This record gives sequence, structure tokens and C-alpha cells, in this order.
Amino acid sequence: MALQIGDKIPEDLGTDQNGCAVKASDYTGKKLALYFYPRDQTPGCTAQACSLRDGYTDLRNAGYEIVGVSIDSMKSHQKFIDKYNLPFPLIADTNKKLVEAFGVWQEKSMMGKKFMGTVRTTFLADEHGIIRHVIKGKGVDTGNHAEQILGIQ
Repeated sequence: MALQIGDKIPEDLGTDQNGCAVKASDYTGKKLALYFYPRDQTPGCTAQACSLRDGYTDLRNAGYEIVGVSIDSMKSHQKFIDKYNLPFPLIADTNKKLVEAFGVWQEKSMMGKKFMGTVRTTFLADEHGIIRHVIKGKGVDTGNHAEQILGIQ
């Protein structure tokens, strides 16, 4: 069963680009924007990450911490962070534990071909780790994602 509004995010979120464990309790007292994206270095994912980077100060001033998640490796994440100067951690969910728990690992289709992949989704959790809002799929404005998050109250 996928996590949804009103659910508490799991304590163990995975491992970031540096091999450090990321825990929900690391963000107690802060709002968390946990965003799932398909792949490092792709146009839509880069636009989304750069929007969050550019709006990072405003997001933090609004009480948010940002954490990205994809099934890419720690090494891939570090290259992505270095290339675009991303100021937030990226979880390497290579075993697909988190994408499956959040229900974003789904069948997708491109040019008539079906495959499994990550559906772009952002979960906004409150200061207690409770999911309060979900922005999913085509509802995610990759180029203006920081502003989109800030517009949700």
C-alpha cells in the first residue's frame, strides 16, 4: 500500500550521495519536501533540481528541507550535485525500497513501450513527518517546482 496524505514517512529513508544514512528524525521540527525523480542528468530532472536549488533559500526560510530520491547510484548523484551545485542531499534508492514504499515505482509508457519507472512525485511532510500534500506526475512543474511548493499552504 502506497503512502498517502495523513501517513507518517518511514524513519529509514536510505543512503545519500556520501553513503550517510538519512532518517526522518533528522528533519523533526522542519517541513520536508521529499521529491522522487526518474534519473539524474535528464532534462526534466535537471530543471526540477535547479528550480529547487534556485529557490533553496526561500524554501528554507519557509521551514522546508529538501531531499531528492532516485534509483541512481551514489556516484551518479554526486556527479549530479557537483555539476549543478545542488545544496541538498540525494538518496540513492538502488534497491527500490523507498520508491516502492511511497508507491511511485509504477508502470510507465513511452512511445508505445511499457516499462517500470519512477513517477515524478513530491511529498510534503509537516514538522512531525506526516504527509500533508502530494504533487504527482504531470502536476509537478519541473521548471518552477520551488515556487510551486512555496505556493502550497
